[in-house]
This record gives sequence, C-alpha cells and structure tokens, in this order.
Amino acid sequence: MAGTVRAAVLLKPETLEMREFARPSIGPDDALLLIEACGICGSDYEQFEGKQPLHEDYTPYPVIPGHEPLGIIEEIGSLARQRWGVSEGDRVAVRSGYGCGRCEACRRFEPRACPKRGGTYGYTDVGRPPYLWGGYAERMYLSPHSVLKKMDPRIPAGVAVMFNPLAAGLSWAGEVPRTGPGDRVVILGAGQRGLCCVIGARAAGARQVVITGLTRDAAKLAFARELGADVTVDVETEDVVARVREVTGGGAEVVVDTTPYAPESLNHAVAIAVRKGRIVVAGLKGLRPTREFQADDVIYKELTIRGVLSMPVDVTFRAVEIIESGRYPFDRMHTDSFPLERAEEAIRTLAGAVPGVNPIHLAIVPGARA
Repeated sequence: MAGTVRAAVLLKPETLEMREFARPSIGPDDALLLIEACGICGSDYEQFEGKQPLHEDYTPYPVIPGHEPLGIIEEIGSLARQRWGVSEGDRVAVRSGYGCGRCEACRRFEPRACPKRGGTYGYTDVGRPPYLWGGYAERMYLSPHSVLKKMDPRIPAGVAVMFNPLAAGLSWAGEVPRTGPGDRVVILGAGQRGLCCVIGARAAGARQVVITGLTRDAAKLAFARELGADVTVDVETEDVVARVREVTGGGAEVVVDTTPYAPESLNHAVAIAVRKGRIVVAGLKGLRPTREFQADDVIYKELTIRGVLSMPVDVTFRAVEIIESGRYPFDRMHTDSFPLERAEEAIRTLAGAVPGVNPIHLAIVPGARA
C-alpha cells in the first residue's frame, strides 16, 4: 500500500506548510489511522504563535499539529488488533498522549502518568520516523502504546470529534475539584471547554452553575443556559467579581478558569472563591504573567489551586459514550469544518482573530469543502 500522505507542518511560529510524507509501513504492533476530523484546541493557537512554555511534554518545531484526532483504522497489526480490540474499518477516538509501554501507568492505559512519557500527538518531532505524529494530516501513525476507543460511525465527524473538550469539561468542572450537590460552580470563559464545563458541573450535581463571557459571546452564553447554566455574566458590562458574588450569595466553592490569554482571570478566581474553595486553572495565558496576584487571599481562604492539562482515560471514554447517547446538542456546538489547506485560517478563526466570526468548535477535516 505504497503512496504519500499530505500533512500541514508547523515549521516555526506562524508558518504552516503543506508537505507530503511516505505512507508508513505498519508492523504487528502499530496501526495507521485515516483521519476523519481533528478538533482544534485553544492550545493549538498558542502552539501556532509560539506562546507555550518549553518543557518535556512539547517539541517546539517542526511538528504536525493536532492532538484531538478521530478516524478510521485503515491498517493494523495483529498484536495491536488484539491489544486495542479494534479492526480495519473501525472508527476510533484517540487520546493525545502515548506512553513508553513498559511502566505501570502504561499498563493501566494512563500515558500522562508514564514517567518516561512516550510523547503527545501534535507535539512530536516531525523528523522522527514514521513522521506522521499529528492530526492535521490525511493519515496519522498510531504508536503501539496509544489509547483509543471505538466510536459510533453514524455520528457526524465534526460532532464525534468533540470527545476531547467534553472530557475536559467532565474532568475540570467535576472530577478534579470533586464537585458535589452542595457546590456552587463558576466557570470563567464561554468557549468550547467552558460550555462543556457547564455539562460537567451539572453532571456532578452542582447546585448552581454560573458562566462568564465577553459581550460578543452573547449567543454562547444563551446556549450555556440551555446546557444547564443558571446565570450568565458579561464581564465587559459588569464587574465580574461583584456580580458573581451577588448571584451566588457570597462566592463559589468551585471556580474553573478556562479563559485563554487572560492572566487577570486568576485574580478573579481567587476573589470569587469562598473559604476552602477549589480553583481549577485550565486556560493558557500565552506566557503572560498574572500581575498583582493576592497570595494572602489564597492563604487566608485556604484555597486549593490546581492546574490541569489533560484528563484521565476513563473520563475520555465516558465523554465518547455521552456523545453517542445523543443527550446533548453537540451538533450546535460544532461551528464549521476546514480542509487541511486552510489549517492556518481555522486556527486563527477559533482564536477570534477573524472579524465578525465567533465560533464554538472547529475541526480540520481532510477533504472538507474548501
């Protein structure tokens, strides 16, 4: 099955280029994924701009971006077929991380806990054979220690690929802060993950859910109410801290910060949280520092502040099952699909850099209408 595979390669900040790679040979332990869709994450924009901190999880450049892939198993080895329980023709949702395969974390399918960290799709050096390590491509190589789950092929690809932001919402607004029936939850930011946090907070039994957004997010905030938010707050026309304290009766036990490029939101979270509150920080700030941070408030309130980057595998699998259930209108959250050739436009559009366009969720779909 010789041939070539097209992919969008991020050579350096703000420089994407279409390239062709040899179709990799697949052995008994790995597989090749025919990409149906790759969700675009807010962190894709930080990666595109070069505004992510350098640490062991990320290879800066060149890379094939895309860490939210969904696709069809095109070719698979016999050992991989037995390990994953999938065959050629199956649609699968793929987690972003892959492990070393030799540690306890990998044995329980938790590559993020792997001490040697095999790598992350979308952040692996494109010069490393077999090269196709990201979802902005026609096909993607599946390492032997990938984690994936079958998914209903009848669901439109743009909807099915939302398993990643939904898993984030379930984890960040539910499991990580241990949200329970007595908790008031405030979600800062009304993007795809903020809206999924509304679902996550409600699923965890929160007694009140408040979400904030910008004036241009009016439609998103209205949609948040349909998903279960009790109150929405426009941070550009209202004092966000005063308004949230008013509607919650004093503050919130759980605050989830999903706002990108807004370092002052952490100050808002600390001010909103009640004593012994839990703050989850998920929105990357593009390397911008948080100024005038009130550390004393963290101490006097005995707050817990937790940064989050990914989600446990069981939560990802639960997100797949929720999407398959049809319980929520995810079709209304997926705004548009872009072909590979328009990857840069898609990234900029999600980031709000295209005047007059304010999408919720976008995806790269090879072969989509240009």
